[in-house]
Amino acid sequence: MKKVIGVLAAAASVTVLSVGATAGTLDDIRAKGFLQCGVSTGVPGFGFTDDAGNWQGFDPAVCQAVAAAVFGDSSKVKYTPTTGKTRFEALKSGEIDMLARNTTWTFSRDVDLGLTFVGVNYYDGQGFIGRKSLGISSAKELDGASICIQTGTTTELNLADYFRINGISYEPVPIETNEEARTNYVADRCDVYTTDASGLAATRSTFEDPDAHVIFPEIISKEPLGPLVRQGDDQWADVVRWTLNVMINAEEYGVSSANVDELRGGSDNPEINRMLGSEGNLNEMIGLDKDWAYNIIKQVGNYGEVFERFLGVNTPIGLERGLNALYTDGGLLYAPPMR
Repeated sequence: MKKVIGVLAAAASVTVLSVGATAGTLDDIRAKGFLQCGVSTGVPGFGFTDDAGNWQGFDPAVCQAVAAAVFGDSSKVKYTPTTGKTRFEALKSGEIDMLARNTTWTFSRDVDLGLTFVGVNYYDGQGFIGRKSLGISSAKELDGASICIQTGTTTELNLADYFRINGISYEPVPIETNEEARTNYVADRCDVYTTDASGLAATRSTFEDPDAHVIFPEIISKEPLGPLVRQGDDQWADVVRWTLNVMINAEEYGVSSANVDELRGGSDNPEINRMLGSEGNLNEMIGLDKDWAYNIIKQVGNYGEVFERFLGVNTPIGLERGLNALYTDGGLLYAPPMR
């Protein structure tokens, strides 16, 4: 009996240690003084380095928002470029604290990889780009085409499914990064390139003659993209999840980097007051300072501000909001209430 009790106690001890080892990301980040964020290797508008070598774009903005929530300083981020092959291991191993929006939320990734998606901040779908000189107007006319395809991604699997369903063949040209795909496509090593439609628009904006290339009308998949963290640390997942939700809710409530100072002291909208801390104690529930949401909006902006800054119709990328408009404007963006 004593031996059985001893074994059970040891097992319980291991369980406690195991839980303790995974729960504490927020404390670890505070201790080292910065957030380590995984991003893509570079996609115009979504993630890129400026002339000074600083990361900018729609994806780094989410990392910066999390840093603003945790530290009150959006600059306290270090970036790790990842590929389709390296991103999951980088997160699981602890090399990075979170992945930005470069990963599609799927059943197997959510359930089998030991990772947690905390929300969707970009609704996308896979498409194709090709030269107008090919004389093709539909992806269904691509029988026998050579296609640049990023390995280790849902894009690779979707492509195989689509061509199988339509009874046509293709020659894959495997690549690992968006820049490698761009280089191969421009060098005419593949007839077309396939990835998320947003990535195609971003890549086309860099071509010498963008109008010489057409994005075919077919969207062959659902690609809900969003931040990703390790399973087993609910507090850290909540921090990243509610950072994203603050950005979305702020746009819905009409709170921006331009007026957040004015609204910080209180307003007629209790949702705004709870979010910005003039009412309630939401910050205590999540383990952050009272100004955590204010810092996100003031330093980074609401969702709409970030979208228009890096991706919108007045940028070289030129994307309409589409599915990524607020639900009140006919889109899919919808965040839980701040209460």
